[in-house]
Amino acid sequence: MSDVRETGFKQRTRVADARERLLDVDPLDRTERVPLSVADGRTLSEPIDAARNVPHYARAAMDGWAVRAEDTFGASDRSPAILRPAESAGPNAAVRVHTGSELPEGADSVVMVEQTEKLAGELEVFDAVAEGENVAPVGEDVEAGQRLYEPGHQLRPSDLGLLKAIGIDTVEAVAHPEVAVVPTGEELVQADPDPGEVIETNRFTVSRLAERWGADVTRRNIVTDDHEALRVAVERDLTRDVVVTTGGSSVGERDLIPEVVEELGEVFVHGVALKPGHPVALGRVEDTTVVMLPGYPVAAIVNAVQFLRPLIKHLGRMPRNPIPTREARLTRKIRSEPGVRTFVRVKLEESDDEFEATPTRASGSGILSSVALADGWVVVEESREGVPEGETVTVEDWEYNA
Repeated sequence: MSDVRETGFKQRTRVADARERLLDVDPLDRTERVPLSVADGRTLSEPIDAARNVPHYARAAMDGWAVRAEDTFGASDRSPAILRPAESAGPNAAVRVHTGSELPEGADSVVMVEQTEKLAGELEVFDAVAEGENVAPVGEDVEAGQRLYEPGHQLRPSDLGLLKAIGIDTVEAVAHPEVAVVPTGEELVQADPDPGEVIETNRFTVSRLAERWGADVTRRNIVTDDHEALRVAVERDLTRDVVVTTGGSSVGERDLIPEVVEELGEVFVHGVALKPGHPVALGRVEDTTVVMLPGYPVAAIVNAVQFLRPLIKHLGRMPRNPIPTREARLTRKIRSEPGVRTFVRVKLEESDDEFEATPTRASGSGILSSVALADGWVVVEESREGVPEGETVTVEDWEYNA
């Protein structure tokens, strides 16, 4: 660690390589029973088979009359079939039913009500129906014994409705990764800053992002830039799956957290080829992964999306869905450094049936408004040296979807 402190980040790990090393850890094997009411987004740890048919009875699929199909054969507008309204099904009988009603025993189809007319105690049927027409048979939706979901499936609202329909109220799910967020820095305060003090925002932002991504988060109080205090803070949360620190990850005299983690375990990445936020560090102490985010708010967010999000998804066996994107025409050129993955915040405007992306004027990694008031960011890959004005770019709406 002393070499880095003396020389700075002469060598920076590529983003893909850093992420690969970070994710070289087994997913969680803890599971928990979860009520269906709060199971949206949870990852199943066991298969689910249907214990019963849905529907479990033959039911009318339309409002109308339950009949025997053979009694309607040949019916037409000019020559309607004449049936008698009845309470039970039988030859030449018709029973009034509504959508979802149980099909009466002896009936095999339903005539839609608009194809009938009651006159003088009789029912005229103007359209012939086939056996089974307008009837939902037993098991039409789900058959008993049918495999519905495999382990690893992430539940959606439609899944919850289907599970409720087959009588399931709880599911066995992969436990949420447990994450502790620890803000560090002697200049940080919660409110009313004096000159030289800064209101701490990273804990709030990063912890809320982690919760969106599927973690159970513990928010810790600010820890000052003191070696012993930082060591105690890290050791306190080694029962968690992940410890996230914010601040103190660079190479200055007060950037102590990588040194503390190195003493307790291992720092396998310190300095990544991305901008903003290259001073990120990644390590592991015992079975706990430590993600050391830079203190500048934008740098913390960029690195959280690039590293903490995939780590949480990996540990929790959750699919890492693509970040939503939109194509847009760049209104100003973007400058970037070759070999560095650059994240450029942009505002979007619709013009002439296309979107235009304009880089924000304020672009420093400490300018929180540059990301909070932006509509997304453009990722300039390491292989490029800037993007010219007028080029169509892909804007990532990283905040829209977990």
